[in-house]
Amino acid sequence: MAEQATQAFQAIVGIVGICGNGLVCVVIAKNRFMHTLTNAFIFNQALIDLIGSLMTLLLNLVPIPDPIPPGAAWVFLCSVWISDYLQWAPFTVSTFNLITLTLERYLAIVFPFRYQALATRKKAIAVLVGVWVAGFLFSSFGIYLRYYEAGVCVIKQVAHPQVLGVCVFFVNYCLPVSIMLVVYIHITVVLKKGAGRIQPGPAAAGPSTEGQGESLMRARRNTFKTLLIVCAAFIICWTPNQIFFFLSNLGLKVDFSSPIFYITIGMVALNSCLNPFIYAIKYKQFQKGLKVVFGKRGDRASIATASTGHN
Repeated sequence: MAEQATQAFQAIVGIVGICGNGLVCVVIAKNRFMHTLTNAFIFNQALIDLIGSLMTLLLNLVPIPDPIPPGAAWVFLCSVWISDYLQWAPFTVSTFNLITLTLERYLAIVFPFRYQALATRKKAIAVLVGVWVAGFLFSSFGIYLRYYEAGVCVIKQVAHPQVLGVCVFFVNYCLPVSIMLVVYIHITVVLKKGAGRIQPGPAAAGPSTEGQGESLMRARRNTFKTLLIVCAAFIICWTPNQIFFFLSNLGLKVDFSSPIFYITIGMVALNSCLNPFIYAIKYKQFQKGLKVVFGKRGDRASIATASTGHN
C-alpha cells in the first residue's frame, strides 16, 4: 500500500516538476536581462530537475513486464532503466550543480574582483557541462549493480558494499551539505559587514552613488536568500532518505519496505519540483521575468527597461 501511494505521489511530483521547471527555463530564456552567470546556473538547475521529474514520472507510469523477456534490449534496460539509473543520475547532477551555484555566489560576494576575472563565458560553459558529465559518471556504478538472469533483473553482490555505500553517502550528501553550510555562513558574515559599510554618506557624494550601492546590495541579498532557501529545501528533502541509506551501510537492520522509507523516497522526488515555487515567491528577478513573459505589453516594456539584472 505504501509503495503504491509513493508511486502515485512521485507521478504527481513528476508532472508538477516538469511544468514548474519548464516555466523557469522559458522565463530565463525569454528575458535578456536575466542572461547572467547566476541565472545560467539556475537555468541549468531547472533543466536538470525537469529531466529528473520526467524520469520520475516515466519510471512510475511505464510498466515493467514480469518476467522480463530475453534479449539484448532488455539486458540493457535492466542496467539502465530498471536499476533507476536514469532517475538517480539527474538527482546527482542536480546536487553537483547546486554546489557550483553555491560556490558561484560565494566568489561573487566574497571575492568580487577575482570573480570578474574567473567568470568568463567559456569557463562557465565548461563548468556546466562538467556538472552533467560528473553526475552521470559518478552514478554509473548503479548500472553495474544490476544484471539480467532468467527473466529477472538481479542485484549483483559486490565486495565491501559498505565501503561503496559510505563513499556514495559522502559524495551525494555529506560533502554538498558541508560546503553549503560553510559557504552560506561566510556569505552571511560578509553581507552584514557590507551592509554596515553602505550607509548614507555626505551630501557631496550624491544620491546616485548611494542608490546604486544600496540597489546592488539589495539584489545580492535577494539572490542570496533565494538560493539559501533552495539549499535548505535540498537538506530537508534529502536528509531522511540519506539517514536510512547510511544506517543500512553501517550494517544496521533497516526496513526498506516500511511506510517511513517510502515517504523519504517521496521527499527526494519532491525536491525536484520545489525550486520553481521558491523562485516565484522569493526571487525578485524571476518575478519580474514572469511579468515580462505573461504581463501586458506596456508592463513588459517598462519592466524590461527598468531591470538591471544585478546579482
